[in-house]
Amino acid sequence: MSVIAFFLFTLIYFSSSYCSAGYQNRHRYMERNLMIALASKIGINYGRQGNDLPSPYQSINFIKSIKAGHVKLYDADPETLTLLSHTNLYVSITVHNHQITSLGTNQTTAEDWVKTNILPYYPQTQIRFVLVGNEILSVQDRNVTANLVPAMRKIVNALRAHGIHNIKVGTSLPMDSLRSTFPPSNSTFREDIAGPLMSPLLKFLNGTNSYFFINLQPYYRWLRNPMNTSLDYALFQGNSTYTDPHTGLVYHNLVDQMLDSVIFAMTKLGYPHIRIAISETGWPNSGDIDETGANILNAATYNRNLIKKMTAIPPIGTPARPGLPIPTFVFSLFNENQKSG
Repeated sequence: MSVIAFFLFTLIYFSSSYCSAGYQNRHRYMERNLMIALASKIGINYGRQGNDLPSPYQSINFIKSIKAGHVKLYDADPETLTLLSHTNLYVSITVHNHQITSLGTNQTTAEDWVKTNILPYYPQTQIRFVLVGNEILSVQDRNVTANLVPAMRKIVNALRAHGIHNIKVGTSLPMDSLRSTFPPSNSTFREDIAGPLMSPLLKFLNGTNSYFFINLQPYYRWLRNPMNTSLDYALFQGNSTYTDPHTGLVYHNLVDQMLDSVIFAMTKLGYPHIRIAISETGWPNSGDIDETGANILNAATYNRNLIKKMTAIPPIGTPARPGLPIPTFVFSLFNENQKSG
C-alpha cells in the first residue's frame, strides 16, 4: 500500500440549452439537499498514471471502505465507471484537454461522447459532474481555450436531448487565472482571459446552475510568502487571522481567503452567486530541499483540518458565503509515479 497518498494515512492513521427559470425554481430545494450531500463527505481524486497502482477493482473497494462520498476521475474509463455502478459514490468524469476543440466545433461529436461515456453507465453510476478539461490555461493551443465554452454547451445540449438534467458541466481552473488575490475583495481575473474566456464561462455556469471548479494549492501560496502568511494560518490551525480592509471580513485560514478571492473576482464580472467547488487540494508530504514545510506532519494536519471544515454539518462556508456547502476533492488517492509535474 506504499502507493497510497498521504490523504489516506490522514483518515486511517489520524482518525445553449440552459435550464429554464421554472425548472430551477422547482428543483432548488432538491438541489440544495444534493449540494449538502455532495459536500457532507469528502471527495477524492483518482488518477491512474502509475505502473505500481492497485487495480480499479481494488481501488474502488478501498474508496468505499474509507467512507468517501465522491470520486473524481481524470477521464471516463469504462472499467472504472462500471465498477462504480450501484455504489453510494457520486462520480465526476473528465474530458481530456485534447478533445475540447472537436467537441466545441461539432454537436454530433458531443452527442457521440455522451452516448459513449454517459449513457452506458448512468444512472446506475451516479455521475454528477462532467469536467471539460483540466487547467486548460496551461495548454498552448488557443483553439482549446476558444472552444471550451462551446464544448461545454454542446455536452449540455446532448445531455438534455436524453432527458438528463442533474449532471452539471464545468471545468477545473487554477488559481493563476486570477490577476490579484490580496485582499480577497480586490481580486480580479487576469486581463487576458477576463473577457474572452471568463465572461462566457461564468455566463454558462450561471445559466446552467453549475459550479466554478478551482484547483487550490495553499502550500505554494504560503511557500512564496511565508513572512506574511503563517504556517498555522495555511494549516487551519486558527492561531492567526486576517481582516480584509475593504469588507471587514475576518479570515481564519488561507483556504477561505483563496476561495473568497474567486468569489469576489466572479462578482466583479457580474456573477455573484455562482456556486464554487474545490476540484483539487492537498499538501505535499515531501519535496525538494528548498520546499520547506512539505512534510508528513503538515500534510496530515492540513488534510485532517480541511476534511473537518468541509464536511461539517451544517456547512460552514466562507466569510463571504457563510453556511454554503463546498464540494471538495482531495488530491489524490495515489502517488502516481508516471504523472508529470
